[in-house]
Amino acid sequence: MAVISPPARGRTAPRRGARGRRRWTGWGFVAPFALVFLLVFLAPIAYSVYLSLFRDQLIGGNSFVGLDNYRDALGDGQFWQGLARVGLFLLVQVPIMLGIALLVALALDSGRLYGRSFFRVSIFLPYAVPAVVATLMWGFMYGKQFGLVADLGDALGVPLPDPLSPGLVLASIGNIVTWEFVGYNMLIFFAALRVIPHALYEAAEIDGAGQLRVIAAIKLPALRGALVIATIFSIIGSFQLFSEPSILKTLAPNAITTYFTPNVYTYSLAFSGRQHNYAATVAIIMGLITMAVAYAVQLRGMRRES
Repeated sequence: MAVISPPARGRTAPRRGARGRRRWTGWGFVAPFALVFLLVFLAPIAYSVYLSLFRDQLIGGNSFVGLDNYRDALGDGQFWQGLARVGLFLLVQVPIMLGIALLVALALDSGRLYGRSFFRVSIFLPYAVPAVVATLMWGFMYGKQFGLVADLGDALGVPLPDPLSPGLVLASIGNIVTWEFVGYNMLIFFAALRVIPHALYEAAEIDGAGQLRVIAAIKLPALRGALVIATIFSIIGSFQLFSEPSILKTLAPNAITTYFTPNVYTYSLAFSGRQHNYAATVAIIMGLITMAVAYAVQLRGMRRES
């Protein structure tokens, strides 16, 4: 005689309808972000790629030209001059800015700095100043006929170099950007230093390690991830250099040209030259270059960390 075993206890398998509702509930939470990401990020990129494949010609109007705009951009001397200038800016300004931010973060984390909270807020405060306001403020201080440089020249009785001259304007812009973003990068490094386990410091103290040894063996290795992140952000910001030269152009028209940086060149093409298709092409190329350089830095940083 067959024995019928009782049903197994425990949770029953969810029904197909319940699984479907659960899946759609998850998509409902993701939908607001996905919609904003689609409209604000993906749609403009797609439209820029679309524009870059066309050209507004005198005869025939807006016609499809394929990759001709990209071929012209890669052979454009003005574009390469702006890109070279931005590359020089990146190679010089970014290490200086990150080095200052790192030194400040280490000083704040040492616990030996009097008024540490005041210095932390003071150094971070310039980041809260809009780039337009900061550039105007420094631009008027740079002026040879007015501002701080003119007053110092009059007080010393000697002619001082013009910070807005063609040979010094890039360094002057680097000073503005460094003043703006040292506090931001300092905060990234300082936050990474605060999560280092205190047991490591106790072990170093027992071993008799000095402050320099603690920095070299404990703090700097712990900051490697934060350094990679700050470097990537700084690279992206350098390739996007636009606000500072655009505002200083009115104060130094002979030093800052319409192709001073690729972003300034793109703006001039789109709004002054009415070359929207070519401007979209330059923007797409700069986006690809920025992505490639940032990815290379990230990949190198991950390899060193592993």
